[in-house]
Amino acid sequence: MEIRKAEMGDLPIILEIYADARRYMRENGNPHQWGDGYPSEDLVRKDIAEGICHVCVDRSAPVGVFVFFEGEDPTYQKIYSGAWENDRPYGVIHRIAVAKHCKGVASFCFAYAFEKCKNVKIDTHRDNIPMQRSLLKNGFVRCGIIYLENGDERIAFQRSEN
Repeated sequence: MEIRKAEMGDLPIILEIYADARRYMRENGNPHQWGDGYPSEDLVRKDIAEGICHVCVDRSAPVGVFVFFEGEDPTYQKIYSGAWENDRPYGVIHRIAVAKHCKGVASFCFAYAFEKCKNVKIDTHRDNIPMQRSLLKNGFVRCGIIYLENGDERIAFQRSEN
């Protein structure tokens, strides 16, 4: 597997991966995260244009997608019921999804992000138990609760090289 920046030509498969992820979440006890068609095609196009959308490719086909960038995320400025591991500059992972029946892709994407930046933050929905397990398995620590711009609650995680 390898990671590369997404290109507009990847858009159909990226949208398919996100649609499959929404279905999987609904079928596995997480009907509210991404329930409104998030991420939209417009948002994915914007992510690609900004160079922050990445695809995990296996045998020349995208099998995973995620946003990764280094810098401040406004929703991470305040954390409740806990604390961040540190206040050093960090990388952010958002909108990670894996193609159906593909194993190990999320771990590969997390490792890529951590290789790029030794301090990574991510958040997920309270009902997204598979993602929470994957984060813990990949060295992330549960830090507390953050709130999105729309007020939705998310569990915040961080992996940092001490």
